[in-house]
Amino acid sequence: MDLKDSLTRDILNSISEGLFTVDKNFKINFFNKAAERITGYQQENVLGKFCKYICRSDLCMTKCPMTTVLESGKSVKDLEGTIKNQNGRPIYIRLNATILEGNDENPVGGVISFQDISELHNLKNPTENGRSFHGMIGHGKRMQEIFELIDEISDSDASVLIQGESGTGKEMIANAIQQTSQRRDQEFIKINCSVFSPQLLASELFGHVKGAFTGAIKDRPGRFEIADKGTLFLDEIAEMSAEMQIQLLRVLQEGGFERVGESITRYTDVRVIAATNRNLESMLKSDRFREDLYYRLNVIPIFVPPIRHRTEDVPFLIKHFLTKFSRIYDKPILDIDNEMLDAFIRYSWPGNIRELENAIEHAFALTKSGSRLEWNKLPVNIRENIPGRGQHQLYQSANGEVIRILDLLEKHHWNRTKVSKILGIGRTTLWRKLREYQIESPAL
Repeated sequence: MDLKDSLTRDILNSISEGLFTVDKNFKINFFNKAAERITGYQQENVLGKFCKYICRSDLCMTKCPMTTVLESGKSVKDLEGTIKNQNGRPIYIRLNATILEGNDENPVGGVISFQDISELHNLKNPTENGRSFHGMIGHGKRMQEIFELIDEISDSDASVLIQGESGTGKEMIANAIQQTSQRRDQEFIKINCSVFSPQLLASELFGHVKGAFTGAIKDRPGRFEIADKGTLFLDEIAEMSAEMQIQLLRVLQEGGFERVGESITRYTDVRVIAATNRNLESMLKSDRFREDLYYRLNVIPIFVPPIRHRTEDVPFLIKHFLTKFSRIYDKPILDIDNEMLDAFIRYSWPGNIRELENAIEHAFALTKSGSRLEWNKLPVNIRENIPGRGQHQLYQSANGEVIRILDLLEKHHWNRTKVSKILGIGRTTLWRKLREYQIESPAL
């Protein structure tokens, strides 16, 4: 196959399957239009690069199809696995691999063709049907806007400040930012600033030399040093002392720092993601947080809404955790009673997603296999703090219908005709309800 021939290239660019070729060193030398569409990469940005750094496949480290082909001389057919697109999202594929021969019929590399089978995979695995973003559940407008923002900043190294109440999932958002970033293959170091005294936090972040303080028995690098070229997640950033805020500001401005007890300036290239459950704007007014540091961190602000402001997501969160604990406990419980649903909708959830998850796990532990989770299995502190029990019946009924429709769609592999018959409604009515409740079919 002569890939320099324009007709050959036109033919390969016209097929619907993704296709790329590599030389004997596994460097990409051709990348067709379908491969560009599926992965999000452009050919000019991948030529000459090792295929494993572009595909980032689960197969690369286990049973690389190209290695198998070149070592055995035999083609690989219908091998399934995942690759990651340019934004870091996994794509389920089925691939074929074979040797690429030159004009003298000697091997010069390999050819891989692949199909995106994400839709088929999601139908077979309904709990992974695309309703989550890097493990986060969010069907409502607010969370969707956050997911879109994370995708949009994937090619940026700017600092990110995540604000939100405890339990809203700030660390999961930080994980998603790192996983979709250009630094995803580098170090990702996390530290909670609230658990260290100022001296120990300085040591943790910047390192120390032997004898710098009691217990410093040897030189030790800090997190900024270890995370060089990578990402550092600073949780509970508002708990930093004024002195530590100054030192952090210097690193963000200049990239320089000194280990505790040392006068040598070291430099690092670290992307910082910070998070807090405190109101930093009020702390600025009371001079408890430096304004210049705030603006250095707050280049890209993300505010994570509490559950009480995103009740449209509650049925989907319930469904997610029901499935999760059914697997963990090996106990088939995939439904809750209406009274419990009503409680979940109207409770304020001061502990947010973390509290909701714990409440479901608590009820699971007290419920027999094959039963539904019931109101009286909720923790006492939740039952005693539900406002207006028995009210909002219409809202309760609507959210109960969401879970009912989700259950049937997943049980019958998203066959809408069959589900509409079971519900006793027409397909048009079902389509309307899907749009009304923002229930989407598995993502492609």
